[in-house]
Amino acid sequence: MKLLSPLPSIWGRALVFLLLVVLVAAGFTIAEPRYLSHASLSGIARHMAANGLAALGLTFVVVVRKFDLSIAGVAAFTAMTMGAVIAAGYPLWAAVAIGIVTGGLIGMVSGVAISRFGMPDIVTTIATGSVCAGLAFLYTGGRSIFQNFFTSGITDLNDARFLGLGVSLWFLVAVYAAAWFVMHRTRTGHAFYAAGENPVAAHYSGIQVKNYVVLAYVLCAVCTVLAVLLILAESGNAETNKGANLMMPAYAGVFLGAAMMAGTSVLATFAGILLITMLLDGFSLLGVPYYYSDGVVSLILLMGVVAFSGFARNWASSFAVFFRGSGRTNNKREWQE
Repeated sequence: MKLLSPLPSIWGRALVFLLLVVLVAAGFTIAEPRYLSHASLSGIARHMAANGLAALGLTFVVVVRKFDLSIAGVAAFTAMTMGAVIAAGYPLWAAVAIGIVTGGLIGMVSGVAISRFGMPDIVTTIATGSVCAGLAFLYTGGRSIFQNFFTSGITDLNDARFLGLGVSLWFLVAVYAAAWFVMHRTRTGHAFYAAGENPVAAHYSGIQVKNYVVLAYVLCAVCTVLAVLLILAESGNAETNKGANLMMPAYAGVFLGAAMMAGTSVLATFAGILLITMLLDGFSLLGVPYYYSDGVVSLILLMGVVAFSGFARNWASSFAVFFRGSGRTNNKREWQE
């Protein structure tokens, strides 16, 4: 027997999400009519592509019930690495490949330290991110890299269009579609969820839990590299602060999406990062200082963490049922088999 849940169905949650999108768009449009202009929507799409890739990588880590606080450091180091390769005259594909391999190796180091040696995920990833952020200064001592950027073709990733939409947005949709298929239509994805929900049971079911934790950190780092690639394409240079603003929107998007859709998933992250990017770009268009917009994102992150907490959801459900039941004269509760 289980208590009837007061939480809405997944379709109800989807409708609530669409309503939030409409309300946010309407609110910013009233405050600033340019919000729904072509230039503004193009900016939202570009920023969502970078934020969305970082959030997608983080989704894998959250699914296995871990945290990764090295995103900013990994972004800085791989941005300077790809910038140095481009400045040396190598083709763009070589710079991207080296960046992905570098990011993957960093993610593997964190994953192995956490899963194989039992080190705490928060401390380990903070240390990894700090080391990477320091190593990023070794290339130029902190100066930006811009040599060969406009001849390498990297800026074309930002300017190219397909069916009227930026290529970066299509790239984001393609990566999300592939991730959705893997996570929700394959045994690999089911193993990811099993490793996070009950690692002991997953282990005795034949799932290599430690390997999936390592893979989650590798995928997180690789997605961070892809996000940084889009940032480099937009700015036309590499700096040690590239990607410094990726982590907070990524976490807010993941946890906001999980709170709205009742669990962590690829589609939930997509929904969350869309709302977060709409808010950030709206605040920027209105000229709101960054520390206010960061405060709003931090508040959303806190609310998402609380809502995503199993204890908080159970408490809220019990509290709602208590009031629903107390309104009846016979004080009976609804139960179903």
